[in-house]
Amino acid sequence: MFWVLLLVLAWAVAGAACARLCLAAVRAAALDRRDAGAGRAHDLTLYEAAFLSGGPARVADLTMVAMARQRRLLLAHTGWATVVDPRGRDEMERSVIGAIGPGGQSRIAPVRAAAAAADAVRGLADRLVGAGLAVPAGARTNVAAGVRQVRAAAVAVLVLGAAALLAPGGSEPPRSLVALWFALPLALTLGCLVIARGEAGPYAPWASPAGQRLLGALARRRGEGDDHSYLTSVAVRGVRAVGGPELRAAFAHREAYERD
Repeated sequence: MFWVLLLVLAWAVAGAACARLCLAAVRAAALDRRDAGAGRAHDLTLYEAAFLSGGPARVADLTMVAMARQRRLLLAHTGWATVVDPRGRDEMERSVIGAIGPGGQSRIAPVRAAAAAADAVRGLADRLVGAGLAVPAGARTNVAAGVRQVRAAAVAVLVLGAAALLAPGGSEPPRSLVALWFALPLALTLGCLVIARGEAGPYAPWASPAGQRLLGALARRRGEGDDHSYLTSVAVRGVRAVGGPELRAAFAHREAYERD
């Protein structure tokens, strides 16, 4: 009856993982209901739209693109950023300039990482969470961790089922029946993953439902001039909305550097 022990272990792994994911999802839903009426009279700034769309890294990208548009920062096609005007006009720009360093030149990837972790971005995140427009970091982390654990549990059930099927049978029940028993905890884990994707969409959204409504309104509303429309597209869609071969090449080097 060795397969029974493996089946019990499979159920324990699957049950614990699914329970954790369900608990995290319930807590996240409670936060969503609490903040359901938030932000109705709030006009998103570009930095806020960038954070709600893509998190701290998107804010850093937007800041660098905006400075490059104003020719106060040079983003070379080789993947380097060079300061042209060292006077930042706000906290975000000063964070980017500070991340580049006193030499006035640095690769884009480390600048982006340092600017995304700066106090200015953390303060922006805290304000958005306080306004009910952003999902608290704990809720994002818990749901994402729950999804990863359920995925790992599904793999573990498959491994345990394979071990049970490959074990010497003797007077054991037919292998088809053993496989059927292991299919039940596997179905539980896969069902949880399907429900999580259908209910939550992306597993760790930055924007709360109220923030998502404001982003939708921002995307439908025309920008205040060509430059504002362009930067709004970058804030909402990321660097794939960047126009011009020089900037595209600069951020392509950034992505290659991050993969390395």
